[in-house]
Amino acid sequence: MFRKLLATLATVAVAMGIAGTADAATTLKIGTLAPGDSAWGKEFKKWAKDVADDTGGELVLDFQWNGQAGDEVLMVQKIRSGQLDGAAVTAIGLAQTGVTDVLLFQMPGLFSNWGKLDAARNAMKADFDQQFQSKGFTILGWGDVGAAKTMSIGFEVHHPADLQGKGCYFLAGDPIGPKLFAAIGGINAKQVTVPEILPNLTNGSIQVLTVPPIAAEQLQWASRVTHINTMTTGFGIGAIIVSTPKVAALPDNLKTVLNNRGAEAADRLTKSIRNIDAQAFARLKSSKSAYEPSDPEKQEWRDLFAK
Repeated sequence: MFRKLLATLATVAVAMGIAGTADAATTLKIGTLAPGDSAWGKEFKKWAKDVADDTGGELVLDFQWNGQAGDEVLMVQKIRSGQLDGAAVTAIGLAQTGVTDVLLFQMPGLFSNWGKLDAARNAMKADFDQQFQSKGFTILGWGDVGAAKTMSIGFEVHHPADLQGKGCYFLAGDPIGPKLFAAIGGINAKQVTVPEILPNLTNGSIQVLTVPPIAAEQLQWASRVTHINTMTTGFGIGAIIVSTPKVAALPDNLKTVLNNRGAEAADRLTKSIRNIDAQAFARLKSSKSAYEPSDPEKQEWRDLFAK
């Protein structure tokens, strides 16, 4: 009798183990610099909910907010090592995959409006998708960060030379900023990560930002600046990337949901971010000392960008 009971319990335990394995959720850890309550965070949370709903909880997107997983350089390294499964990154993070040509989209002065950037990106999308795949990364959707403006603390920036001797910075992994500052000359820019910008603005070691207004507001930098140049210097772009091997290992039904919902989230972000960025720009123009460069001053910047 006792042996029969043990046999029955063993059978039940094995059955429960099999069921538990079948019902176990697959979790994808995704890094982002965005705060959870930001415009990006809200869309990522909706993406995660849609994926969970569509898969009955079989696939879970676990976002690491506010740079908890590190800056974009580190996040890409963690995807390679398997510590992260994906990340929402700008062009700087995308270039860390080894696809450095993607940086051309953020070349200052290259595009005069979103429409021209869209035309170029759409024409090259298939080629870039293939390049990322060859490096072990899958693009779930392209997105935007905003139209960059130059903001400063206590002074206006009309000419490139106005940056000489001022507290400028560039992000780790960005090859464009240092070349731009070198072309101007007289600038000793410091390398920082995104989380380090706010304290450096507060202590005065950073005095100049060239960022989209939405980023300045969402990351609390706008509260520190006093002046804004209304000329757009370039456009910030980004994408949602995941480990190709990780995606390939998913069952087809989960893979389809992840891809479809990721594309939807990226499309929503493209539309909403541009609109929110424009609204943020309007607020900054009304709350800061805003100025429009003259035509000769704009030409100085164009000549610098071309160089």
